Amino acid sequence: METIFRKASPDDVDGIMPVIDYARNKMLSEGKKQWDTAYPLREHISADIGGGNGYVLCHGTEIIVYGAIFNGEPAYADIQGKWPGGDCRFIVLHRLAVAACARRHGMATRFFHHAVQLAQRQGIHSFRVDTNFDNAAMLSLLDKLGFTHCGEVHYAPGKTRMAYEKLL
Repeated sequence: METIFRKASPDDVDGIMPVIDYARNKMLSEGKKQWDTAYPLREHISADIGGGNGYVLCHGTEIIVYGAIFNGEPAYADIQGKWPGGDCRFIVLHRLAVAACARRHGMATRFFHHAVQLAQRQGIHSFRVDTNFDNAAMLSLLDKLGFTHCGEVHYAPGKTRMAYEKLL
C-alpha cells in the first residue's frame, strides 16, 4: 500500500475524526481503559494540529493513521522506573489511531518508522511512548519494534500507563 506521511493541517480534522472514533469505539467495545468517551475529542486533535504536532499517514487522499508527535512530555519526568536515555531530548507519540481499512497492514509500524526519521532529522535519539496495561495491540507493537519497558508514568489519579523507550 503506497502511503504518504505528512504533518496534519486544520483541513484534515474531518478526515482524522472517523479514524479516532473507530479506534475509540473499538477499545470501548473490547472493554479497554486507554480511551473513553471524553478522550480523545475533536478539540484534542485540533490542539495537536494547531501546535504543529499532528501527523497523518495517507493512502491517496484518505487518512488511514493519525498520531501526535511531541518533543517531550512533562508527565515523563516522574517515572516510577528509569529511562535508559536519562535526561536526553526525546519524542513521544500520543493518540495513535489506525483506520479500520488499514488494520493489520503494518500501517502503525510504518507510522512509527516515520516518527523515528522525524526524530533523527531533529538530532533526537530517544523515542518514548506510554500505553495502558490492557492495550495488547500496542504492547505487541512496542515489543516488535524493540522498545524497552521502563516503568510507569501517571497522568492523574487512576491514569497510570506503562512507559517504554527506544534509543535511536
